[in-house]
Amino acid sequence: MTSLSTPVPSGYEAGVCNIGPAEISRRRRTGHAGTIATIGLFIVLVVMGVPPAWRLLLALPAALGAVGYLQARRHFCAGFAIQGVFNLGEPGAQMTVADPEATRRDRSAARRLLGEAALIGLLVGVVAALLPV
Repeated sequence: MTSLSTPVPSGYEAGVCNIGPAEISRRRRTGHAGTIATIGLFIVLVVMGVPPAWRLLLALPAALGAVGYLQARRHFCAGFAIQGVFNLGEPGAQMTVADPEATRRDRSAARRLLGEAALIGLLVGVVAALLPV
């Protein structure tokens, strides 16, 4: 389901939009799963009394959640960009990006998105490790 604040563009745009509503929904579910896993792992680590440094592991599921949410928000799949494909239709209906310049812009945007997700994950892990719980 797409919110009114994030309209879905109608077509492929290199480095900007390479997925449609069905794929956006899948990315949003990935964001939810990563967030739930992060919270669940945090609770388990705290309840088990594991040393706070181990909470840095939360960076992994937090980064996964961030990747999902960032892709859904931007209507842009980093994995598709790296593969040189896009999908504005139903899942599994990828089409190849024919223009090498468009592929370059897609891959550049994918690296940026993945870097941002990694930083978000790292920040979550560091904050969790520093919490006095």
